[in-house]
Amino acid sequence: MGQGAYRILQEAALRDYLAGLPDIAALLGGAPTAWSITEVGDGNLNLVFIVKGAGGGIAVKQALPYVRLVGESWPLPLSRAHYEYLALSRQAKLAPRLVPALLHHNETLALTVMELLEPHIIMRKGLVAGVQYPRFVDDITTFMARTLFFTSDLALAAAEKKEAIAAFAGNHALCKITEDLIFTDPYRIAEQNRWTAPYLDGLAASLCEDMELHVAISRLKLKFMASPEALLHGDLHTGSIMVTASETRVIDPEFAFFGPIGFDVGAVLANLLMAYFASAGHERAPGVRHEFEAWVLETVDQVWNEFARKFLELWRSEASGDAYPVSLFAGEKGAMRLEAERQAYMQRLFTDTVGFAAAKTIRRIFGLAHNIDFELIEDPRQRAVSEARAVRLARGMMVEAAAFRTVADVTGAARKLRDWQPELSG
Repeated sequence: MGQGAYRILQEAALRDYLAGLPDIAALLGGAPTAWSITEVGDGNLNLVFIVKGAGGGIAVKQALPYVRLVGESWPLPLSRAHYEYLALSRQAKLAPRLVPALLHHNETLALTVMELLEPHIIMRKGLVAGVQYPRFVDDITTFMARTLFFTSDLALAAAEKKEAIAAFAGNHALCKITEDLIFTDPYRIAEQNRWTAPYLDGLAASLCEDMELHVAISRLKLKFMASPEALLHGDLHTGSIMVTASETRVIDPEFAFFGPIGFDVGAVLANLLMAYFASAGHERAPGVRHEFEAWVLETVDQVWNEFARKFLELWRSEASGDAYPVSLFAGEKGAMRLEAERQAYMQRLFTDTVGFAAAKTIRRIFGLAHNIDFELIEDPRQRAVSEARAVRLARGMMVEAAAFRTVADVTGAARKLRDWQPELSG
């Protein structure tokens, strides 16, 4: 079938389109009229369909020419589907079996067909329910270590890296969303900001007056804009990860671009920490989620430690990039000095990670799009208490970075805030 012009494919049009793709039609099996098509997109930007036939199922994602959460008043380029497809293609090579298999892509329609992930669920939903995922640490740290290391200057020749940066440079509209919604809007009066009112009114106002926080977030924003260290997923939260007890798949990299490594790692840690603070609001009886909460904080520790171990292991064994030329570190003395530099590099990366985790947390409480971790807490006052605890930790992580030298410092601070009672407005 020809590419044609862009059009939004609802059920009937999508059925006809898929029927014209022989490989996809064969995978689904049976008569196209018998296929079930269900729109399941609960995200902020796109249409997502699950299509099932007698022989199997697929997932279909189509970009809309606007932000779905807001509507046509916020236009958005369809090219984001191209960057998502490009990112998934590269991630599949670097971290096989940790992203969905790509089955078809139509650039004009901004449409991608992928393997149907079943019985996987969105990880965030599982965390709200208090489910533990034993495979998650190993899988997500492998995904991050490999996709970030092998797209960095540690693994790529300079020319290859610059060409890769150029391939994603056009995704600036999605970067602009991040620059505004994460690094700017929560710290000023912005029409699309919202929070748990009236309880967090005072805290929201304080963000607009906190100059130390403004400096800290601006430094992070500059690093986000000006440090193309590696190819990022760009939106690596627990809503972009699908899981079972034995499998993990990373989805939705439409925000992909070359940026600071700590942004992706920080996003994962932030969403785990938010799940921890939200947990108290989902308790049906005192103490019933303590085991889950202990697992979440242990997972935060392990995600950083395992990521750092795997990243360093790749650096020691797979470094073929133009950064840190081997010829400059010959002999035992050179090897020792390079290893010391690796450790210093990881310490700087950890500091970045902590800051970005804090930024992602504050954005999810005061910005445009919130997490169901907090949003599904039925009692708004309890929700505000959980959110205020998370914000207190996040502010400390951002403006008192020197106090967080290890991931144990982060989880230790979170643990101390588990039962802290904030002063709320209203």
